[in-house]
Amino acid sequence: MHLARFMDGILYERTLPHGPAVRIRRVTTAGERPVIVVLEVDRRAGTPRSGEGHPPPLMQIQMATEEDAVEALTPHASDDRRVVQLMREQGLR
Repeated sequence: MHLARFMDGILYERTLPHGPAVRIRRVTTAGERPVIVVLEVDRRAGTPRSGEGHPPPLMQIQMATEEDAVEALTPHASDDRRVVQLMREQGLR
């Protein structure tokens, strides 16, 4: 992960087989407690419009630390079927 991505609040990122990026992104300011993070899918990843704005969150949680938040959302972010299910539930697919 690039340092610039971490500075953007991206705590976790991976690319789905068909191109979009799944991310866990910090919404609160760095160092602020509690930490609010979202799970999102950027369908513009890898395109010229990548990085413009933020996609709608699939999940949002509040935890004591970034590490706790990433640990809580990683099982959802790392499972392609769960990501697709969340997108359908949010009307994004």
